Order: sequence, then structure tokens, then C-alpha cells
Amino acid sequence: MKRVFFLLLVASFALITSCDIDDDVNYHFEALQVKSVEMPEAFDYGQIYRIKVTYFRPNNCTFFEGFDVVKEDVTTRKVVTIGTVIEDEDECTGAGEDLVATFNFEVLYDQPYLFRYWTGEDANGEPTYLEITVPVNEDSSAIVLPANENGSAIIKN
Repeated sequence: MKRVFFLLLVASFALITSCDIDDDVNYHFEALQVKSVEMPEAFDYGQIYRIKVTYFRPNNCTFFEGFDVVKEDVTTRKVVTIGTVIEDEDECTGAGEDLVATFNFEVLYDQPYLFRYWTGEDANGEPTYLEITVPVNEDSSAIVLPANENGSAIIKN
């Protein structure tokens, strides 16, 4: 019985180690140009907003991967749309198309936010950005009620 178990274990190990899971797909990540952004005119402190971004997909070998959102300062965010580009593909066609993706953003500070969306590079190879500043509305959750008998105000959060 021990011999059978040992042979099954060896056979299982041989099968697992002989499996080739490498699919030989070569790819790299690439920044995709932002064309436009839909954002609210103002944020409310503590709320979560869905930001809609229109980006350019250059061909059918490029696929949306996500967003790289980098905190550059307390309320400054650099946003880059990231794509996966399949290499060694013979049939990368298409003149390109504009597509839409979204990300969620939570307002954590009561100061205006500056968003810098990567739009490409200028003639000198320097990055260019679409900059949008969004103010944050004052906290409306604190309600001041009339004064009580001793003249002090009551604040309710």
C-alpha cells in the first residue's frame, strides 16, 4: 500500500511539474491619452464620486488596465490612464477610438482638489496635463440649533 501511494505521489508530481503554463504572450504597460473628463462642479466633504474619463485607445492590441492616481500634494492628484499593449501581434489594426472608463474618488479633505490628467507629450517630449480644480463645499453636517437656557449654542453633528 505504501508503494502504491508513493507511486501515485511521484506520478502526480511529475504531471504537475511538466505542465507549461507560460502562454508566451509578451506585453507592456503604456499610458493612454486622456481626451476629456466629467467631474462635478464641487465636491461635498466625505462623499465618494464616480469620475468619468474619456481616453484614446490607439489600436485593437491595446486594452484598458486601470488608473494610476498619484498623490502629489495634500489635495493634488496626478491621474494617468494605463493600458496593456500586446506585443508581437501581427494584426494590430484600427485608427484608434475614444473609450470611457470610470474610477471612484473619496473626498478626504475640505480644501479644493487639483486633478492633473495626463494627455500626452508636447513637441519637446514633456508631459502635458488637463488640469481641473474642484472646490469642496463647506461641511453641512454640523447644524447649529438655537441657544439653550444658559445661552450656549448646541451643535449637532
